[in-house]
Amino acid sequence: MFVPYRPRTILNKGKRPDHWFWARYSAYPYIGCQHGCEFCYCRERKYLPHDDVDDFAHVIKVKENAPDLLRKALARQPVDLLFTGDYQPAEHKFGISRKMLEVCYDLGFPVFVLERSPLVLRDLDLLQEIDQRARAVVAFSIVSTPDAPGYEQVRQMERLAPPAGKRFAAMEQFARAGILTGTCMMPILPGLCDGDATLESVIRWTADHGGQFVLAGGLTLADQQRDYFFRVLGERFPDLVDLYETVYPRGSYGSSRWKNTAMRVRELCEQAGIPDRIPRPIIPGDKRSLNRRVAEALANRVYTMDLNGEPGHRVWAYRKASWAIEDLEQEVGLVYRTLGLKGLASIKNVGPQLAREVELMLKEWMHDKEVAGGHSGDC
Repeated sequence: MFVPYRPRTILNKGKRPDHWFWARYSAYPYIGCQHGCEFCYCRERKYLPHDDVDDFAHVIKVKENAPDLLRKALARQPVDLLFTGDYQPAEHKFGISRKMLEVCYDLGFPVFVLERSPLVLRDLDLLQEIDQRARAVVAFSIVSTPDAPGYEQVRQMERLAPPAGKRFAAMEQFARAGILTGTCMMPILPGLCDGDATLESVIRWTADHGGQFVLAGGLTLADQQRDYFFRVLGERFPDLVDLYETVYPRGSYGSSRWKNTAMRVRELCEQAGIPDRIPRPIIPGDKRSLNRRVAEALANRVYTMDLNGEPGHRVWAYRKASWAIEDLEQEVGLVYRTLGLKGLASIKNVGPQLAREVELMLKEWMHDKEVAGGHSGDC
C-alpha cells in the first residue's frame, strides 16, 4: 500500500561529512521498503513511523513533494555530498528518486547512492551528467554471491531484493560508464555470510565487475528491529539464535565481532588490488580540495586504528584532527607554504605530532605533482 504525503522537511544535515560514505547531507523519497530485508536498520523507531513493525515492507509512505523541498533546502546550503536515491519497486511508479537527482544536477551537488536494485541503471544518464559536473558514487549493498556457501540462506534474509548477480551486472555498467562504484558489504551476518569463502567471493566478484572498493560493516540491532530480527531468526535459523544472543546482547547496538571480519576484508582487498574504504569524491574546482584529501587520509587512519584496537584517546586525537582540517577555512597547502610546520601545528586539534604527519602528506603530494610534470594550486 502506498500512502502519499507531504512532509515539511526533507534534508538531514551534518556539521561535516561522515567518514564512511563522505556524505554531509541525506534525503530520501520514501519511508518503508518493499524489498523488506529482514536485517534492515530502518525498522528502528527513529526511522519507521509505523505502529506495526511488520508494515515496513507493506506500507510505503511516499514523499510526493520531496523534489521541491530538496531544491529549496539545498539552495541554502554549501555544496557537499548528498546521500540520496531509493530504487525499490515504488520508484517504478513514482519516479521521485530521479526528480531528486535532477535537483542535485541543477544545483551542482555531488551524490552518493547505495542500492540493492539494478533499477538505478534507469538513471545512468543523469548520474553521468552529475558525475561530470560535481561527482557521483553508486555503491551496491551486497553480502554474498551466487557461488558462495549459504547464498540461499542469505537470500531468505533479503526477501524481495533483486539477486546479487543482477546487482553485480549493474555495477559493471556503472564502472564502464566511468562512475565510481563498488560494494558495501553491509551488514555482515554472523553464521550466514561472514565465512572466509564468502568474503573472498564478494571481493573477487566486485573486482571482476569493475568495483573500486569493498566497505565492510556490521549488523545493528536496536529496539523494535532487534525484536523483529530475532523473531525471524528463530523461525528460519533457530540454530543461530544462541550465537546472536551472545554477539548482540540486549542493550547493545552493534557488535565488535565484525572488526575481525573487517580486518579479513582488508587483507582480501589488498590481494585483489582494491581498497576497503570508499575513495572520497572531490568536486571539480573545489578550492579546498587539498583539505578534503588530508581529512580523508586522517579519517582512514582512524579506521585502521579502531580496527587494531588502539587506545581510544589516540583514535580520538586523529578523528579531531581530521575534523579540524575539514573545518579549516584556509587552504591547508597555503598555511604550510606560508607558515611551515608551525602553521600546521597551530591548527586547533592538530598539534606538533600530527602536524608532522600532515607535512609528510603534503610533501608526498607535492612530489607526485612535480613528477607528473605540472604545478597545482593545491600545494
